[in-house]
Amino acid sequence: MLFIKGNLPVILVIQSNPKPVDEPMAVPAPFTTLPPFRIEPTFVPRIWGSETLRPWYPVDASDNPIGEVWLTGDDCVVATGPATGQTLAALVDLSPCALLGYDHKITCIRNTESPNSAANSNSPLLIKLLFAQQKLSVQVHPDDALAQSQGYPRGKTECWYVLDAKPDAQVAVGLKPNITRDEIRRRAIDGTLESCLNYISIAPGEVILVDAGTVHAVLPGSVLLEVQENSDITYRLFDYGRPRSLHLEKSLEALKPTTNAGIIPPQKLADRTLLLSSEFFSIESFNISAPLSSQHLNSLNISASSPPTLSYLFLTRGSARITQVPNGSQFTPVDLSEHAILAIPASAPGFLIQPQTDLEFLRIIAPVHSRRTKNTND
Repeated sequence: MLFIKGNLPVILVIQSNPKPVDEPMAVPAPFTTLPPFRIEPTFVPRIWGSETLRPWYPVDASDNPIGEVWLTGDDCVVATGPATGQTLAALVDLSPCALLGYDHKITCIRNTESPNSAANSNSPLLIKLLFAQQKLSVQVHPDDALAQSQGYPRGKTECWYVLDAKPDAQVAVGLKPNITRDEIRRRAIDGTLESCLNYISIAPGEVILVDAGTVHAVLPGSVLLEVQENSDITYRLFDYGRPRSLHLEKSLEALKPTTNAGIIPPQKLADRTLLLSSEFFSIESFNISAPLSSQHLNSLNISASSPPTLSYLFLTRGSARITQVPNGSQFTPVDLSEHAILAIPASAPGFLIQPQTDLEFLRIIAPVHSRRTKNTND
């Protein structure tokens, strides 16, 4: 309302039913069901990264090389469906049962010293692509028991799926036989630690397990899809003289002289290839040219008696559309291009994977919570 007082115009704002200034904001109601949804990637600069991600992504970064593309990071944003615009962390916090199949606030422990850290996240898996143009540090991750003794919810077992590799591509996984902790300490200090590492040649389509406690390093010459427990706990043993912090004592505490790390032989089945099955995550490869239903996917679960859990589809070749099943719960179709990732919540209604071309994809299954969590009251 505008009126004149003297020679000055005055604007009078009349507010009906004003709210107290200290009234809390309304909290959105949790979702009870969630349809499959696409996630936008997050591009993370690293000193060892690449100045261009083409042809994988239309991204150039000559001033700040990109080393990692996080597909399911806590800050990655939901791109489709009713939760569009929310970060994955916010969605996990709002609707844990719909997304994960259980309530993370009850079954997981939190790191109270770093409440915003990735190690504090309750989304169980972090999936990302690695674009290494230089050697990554020689490093090691703690197992769950050691991480939890330090106040973290989980340690870090990971694996690499080789998307692309030059003929001479290698990674370092584990140590040569009979290497002692004293020798590791000495060689980490004098700069000769690389001579203690076990190097293996890699090729596209292979899976390399890197279980917690394994000394390892990624080298240039490959593009890797990394699937890991959602944890940021990394202890650097050696970093080639780069000006970054090292964690010698913590590394020596976390490392294990022998582990199960190495190339995992695939198991070819009638309708898919089982690449890796573990208590931490499972990975399967599919090659289809006709529609595939969620009912069929669910029938292939490693354990038919396991409760529903979160899983992801990553397209390694081709494109697809995700649609509802006939007479099923309605949701907006989701289009997926090559290298896109789709989240399939535990509560997802029935759906169809409709290939737009010959389609290859990975299904990555998160762990069932009862095997991967710890009750803080135990």
